[in-house]
Amino acid sequence: MSEQRGQGGGAPIDPRQWEESRATVPAGEDTRSRFTEGEEVPDNIREQTREGEDPYQWHSGRTREHGSTDAVEFIDVKKSFGRNTILNGLNLGLPDNQISMILGPSGTGKSVCIKHMVGLLYPDDGDVLVHGESVPGMADDELFETRKKFGVLFQDGALFGSMNLFDNVCFPLRQHTDKGEDEIGEIVNRRLREVGLEGAADKMPNELSGGMRKRAGFARALVLDPDIVLFDEPDSGLDPVRTALLCELIMEVHEENGGAYCVITHDIMSARRVADYIAILWKGRIVESGPASELFNSDNQFVRQFLSGEAQGPLGME
Repeated sequence: MSEQRGQGGGAPIDPRQWEESRATVPAGEDTRSRFTEGEEVPDNIREQTREGEDPYQWHSGRTREHGSTDAVEFIDVKKSFGRNTILNGLNLGLPDNQISMILGPSGTGKSVCIKHMVGLLYPDDGDVLVHGESVPGMADDELFETRKKFGVLFQDGALFGSMNLFDNVCFPLRQHTDKGEDEIGEIVNRRLREVGLEGAADKMPNELSGGMRKRAGFARALVLDPDIVLFDEPDSGLDPVRTALLCELIMEVHEENGGAYCVITHDIMSARRVADYIAILWKGRIVESGPASELFNSDNQFVRQFLSGEAQGPLGME
């Protein structure tokens, strides 16, 4: 499957056009995510803003129709760690049965979003819904059951070093189900075949390449047949070819199994290859979100700069 989903890409940013547009609001855009008069802007977000500028000038908050229901929804979510505000009124919906990507500059809270989805963190204000149910409002046993809806692929695969590949992938089934070993073996072997590791079941993690560890983590994320699969920078540490192969694998497995996939990444080529839906996070809020093809053709200067990797634009070294 070699089709690139996020086709398109606006024209390169003209520096003069950007300078002229810095103080303007594009016509017809939703301004709810922008700084409003009287709103207190956290110091760490203010420090990321050029002097004299509205910190949310480029945050149109525009949400384009994605043609599905939301599997996960963030509603006015705020989260701070000490004096650092990470999420500052985040509104975001991730569509069911699509591959979504959350993109944004380093340290902007993308991985924090994942932790909120599975209840490892709770918002200071606002709400997080999974299939319409409030995660912060769940009792412990409800949260435990909700977490079974998720599969998670961590950056390095997060395999147990003392277990071989087969036992690593078995682990969620042995911990969370009453299935017998024969049935567990069938499930695990099917998932290992799916990710191209059927001949590596007896290998230890230190015998696997980085790409193999990622695929093993992917297999483990799938064994409980999750409704939602989360990928925290799955391309981290991989060379371009293995990144492309992992993207192909994600698309193939999603086509076979369906569900809501959410990928956190910095890699724009991965977004072009894989994403059905893109949300761009900056300063704790969504700049824009929508179908990938539309985001890659956005007229928002920040979106265009970030998705094209241009040096000139609203995002600097602040």
